[in-house]
Amino acid sequence: MLKQIEGSRAVAEAIALCRPQVICAYPITPQTHIVEGVGEMVKSGELTNCEFINVESEFAALSVAIGASAAGARTYTATSSQGLLFMAEAVYNASGLGLPIVMTIGTRAIGAPINIWNDHSDSMSMRDAGWIQLFAETNQEALDLHIQAFRLAEELSCPVMVCMDGFILTHAYDRVDMPTQAQVDAYLPPFEPRQVLDPSEPVTIGAMVGPEAFTEVRYLAHHKQLRALALIPKLSAEFVAQFGRESGGLVRTYRSDDAETIVVALGSVIGTVKEVIDAMRDDGIAIGCVSICSFRPFPLAVLREALERAKRVVVLEKCLAVGLGGIVSDGVRKALSGIMLKGYTVIAGLGGRAITMSSLRQLFDDARADELEQVTFLDLNADIVAGELERETTLRRSGPTAEAILRRLGTVASRIA
Repeated sequence: MLKQIEGSRAVAEAIALCRPQVICAYPITPQTHIVEGVGEMVKSGELTNCEFINVESEFAALSVAIGASAAGARTYTATSSQGLLFMAEAVYNASGLGLPIVMTIGTRAIGAPINIWNDHSDSMSMRDAGWIQLFAETNQEALDLHIQAFRLAEELSCPVMVCMDGFILTHAYDRVDMPTQAQVDAYLPPFEPRQVLDPSEPVTIGAMVGPEAFTEVRYLAHHKQLRALALIPKLSAEFVAQFGRESGGLVRTYRSDDAETIVVALGSVIGTVKEVIDAMRDDGIAIGCVSICSFRPFPLAVLREALERAKRVVVLEKCLAVGLGGIVSDGVRKALSGIMLKGYTVIAGLGGRAITMSSLRQLFDDARADELEQVTFLDLNADIVAGELERETTLRRSGPTAEAILRRLGTVASRIA
């Protein structure tokens, strides 16, 4: 059924269609509307046989989810930004215990300084925690990926994060095709856990493991992710057959077959990238893009096949590895090991900064001319940076950088020393 609906509400309704049995909730912008939505459905009776648990923190939310999943319940939670960092210990525990929890990340910048707007710093900070990470391009895909995520998590007994861009998707009203309960039930069977805490058959979960077995335990967690590389395309194909639309998968290509320049990105920015590519194609320029849906596991072989015929690759990232540059770029370089082509990392959209079509067009033109730095910061205000560096050189007691920059920009009405 077609609906004009906020992205968060669309995800909440999709979660309800998956028949979760326990939902653990703690609010943090910009994911709050999602758990509010499922909470309303539980309270009204629209979502039955589900326990909605309000907890005192994000750490508690995932800790309760771990207990519920270990007891055999289909379990869901959501968080963003500092909330994900606060539950970091539990994030590792959930994957280490092999529990099929599904969690939405309304992606958002990490402070300090405080910033509530979108980039991918939060989800990327947990990229090696053992969770599968799926990134949505649109609200329709965000909705669809949650249905696939429960199936994927439960077949592998491995937790899954569905990452959707905060505000850009979570708070945007779009038209989506909401599936019926019968469609979801046909795709997602009742939960049959691989491990259950049952008093009648007592076992230990999370026992101490020493050097004699820890490597093997971690290898088997890695092996689950490798199995996901085959399972994700399979579940995506089954989704197409059941729902009549493509969604998910490992990667998706756009006008890339004959492209000399290929842009690699993930999340909602792909929509803007496609518009710029269409305009450049109209001008006769051979450019295309590849969007990564599965960031963990990272699709090395599929990505290599999609990129190997290009002359250059531009990786557009909404996160920064401070002191290094790109995060997604690191995986792309591994995928292209041994292939001689030019590669560029572009850091863009940090803290919610707009990524405009005009900036992308100039960026892609510069890339075609091979005039980019190895690591480029899109729309960086070089004058502001130079002024702040000069001030810090001149003044030993130069004070906090963020506030000084705001004063220089005129956002804070205070004198710069």
